[in-house]
Amino acid sequence: MTARLLLLFLLLPGLLLAQQKPAPKKAPAKTVAFDPTKRPRNLTDDQLLDLVQRQTFRYFWDFGHPVSGMARERSNVAYDYGNEVVTTGGTGFGIMAIIVAADRKWITREQAATRIYKIVRFLEKADQFHGVFPHWLDGATGKVIRFGAKDDGGDVVETSFLMEGLICARQYFTADTPLERDVRNHIGWMWENVEWNWQTQGGQNVLYWHWSPNNGWSMNHQIHGWNECLITYVLAAASPKYAIDKPVYDQGWAVGPEFKNGKEYYGVKLPLGPDLGGPLFFTHYSFLGINPHGLKDQYADYWQQNQNHTLINYAYCVDNPKKYKGYGPNTWGLTASDSYKGYAAHNPKEDLGVISPTAALSAFPYTPEHSMRALKHFYYDLGDKIWGEYGFVDGFSEQHNWYAKSYLAIDQGPIVGMIENHRTGLLWKLFMSSPDVQRGLTKLGFESPMIKPVAK
Repeated sequence: MTARLLLLFLLLPGLLLAQQKPAPKKAPAKTVAFDPTKRPRNLTDDQLLDLVQRQTFRYFWDFGHPVSGMARERSNVAYDYGNEVVTTGGTGFGIMAIIVAADRKWITREQAATRIYKIVRFLEKADQFHGVFPHWLDGATGKVIRFGAKDDGGDVVETSFLMEGLICARQYFTADTPLERDVRNHIGWMWENVEWNWQTQGGQNVLYWHWSPNNGWSMNHQIHGWNECLITYVLAAASPKYAIDKPVYDQGWAVGPEFKNGKEYYGVKLPLGPDLGGPLFFTHYSFLGINPHGLKDQYADYWQQNQNHTLINYAYCVDNPKKYKGYGPNTWGLTASDSYKGYAAHNPKEDLGVISPTAALSAFPYTPEHSMRALKHFYYDLGDKIWGEYGFVDGFSEQHNWYAKSYLAIDQGPIVGMIENHRTGLLWKLFMSSPDVQRGLTKLGFESPMIKPVAK
């Protein structure tokens, strides 16, 4: 059946006598019949946001791994991954997308809880290392799939993205039913089992990204800011059993040449991070759950940080110093994604002429007008080339006449979640309502209007 626009009118009795009666109610907004194979036109802004979120959500729902329910790393088989590769962090983002879908009634609450419970039960039996999950798993067996030459063990950053989603689920599924109780309980056990303090490599004041049963700490990758890993330190401080202390944050995270910035780019001050801000996923991954509104500590105001980073990224694309075809107010957004050269962390310092739709779309909370212009251009003008079964493809370059065929979990997930945070704040409300999260933020010295004062 072809998709069509349905215009609904309320026909009030006595319309001819309107002069003697109250004015009739305003007609409800027209709705759009959802058909993932079509690209309807002339949508309102809300209808367009609905459509994009719902189509993108299908990546995690329809394309989720049939055995584990987890999010597949990508839609295409590339880099010798094989068909069974599922992603830990992308699954966390997918769980948040499933919550959005349930809240918007694209699926039932029971369907959402059942899928998330399936994921959790699979993870309980999957390979983990001191409670920390690897970057990739085999979605059929739960065995680790090596991410790099020595990266065959726990990845605490990917685990933090997973836990970000699971904590949102734990806060969402509050009904007193056997299924929702099981979801909460099993998530709680898994969350409490993560040995965040193990990742300090024997009590150092810094978190290490990787540990392997075969290679130990040989990757030796300390997690210093500013990047996507704020969530890792917050959850490590929030752990009920294996928490880090504040010096690990101050001496491990808040250090290094790319932490404090303070310079201006295009007339916009950047408090933290590398020159020109780095890829935009810095403002997305941790902040699917952490609400940056009013969030401050001794180092930054995190709303200002994320909004200014986004504005600099936008201004750079409008300025377009490399004169790439297509760049401008309607086509902007540099972040990590596929490119014609393979996967790359696109940013103003590494600009290959590739626009990643997730960059502008996941920036809706920070730059709603700029993001809406980009969305309309992507959908209406470029949609024949970049719109497909799971929403917008991972990247494109008009300069090189290259349009990806791929979708990646870590790029699709933030589109659903960050647009929802812009519209309703749903995920922010859920994550920030967790007493554990509030305790972790307070321990690290954060202020937020969403942190409840502790009774004395």
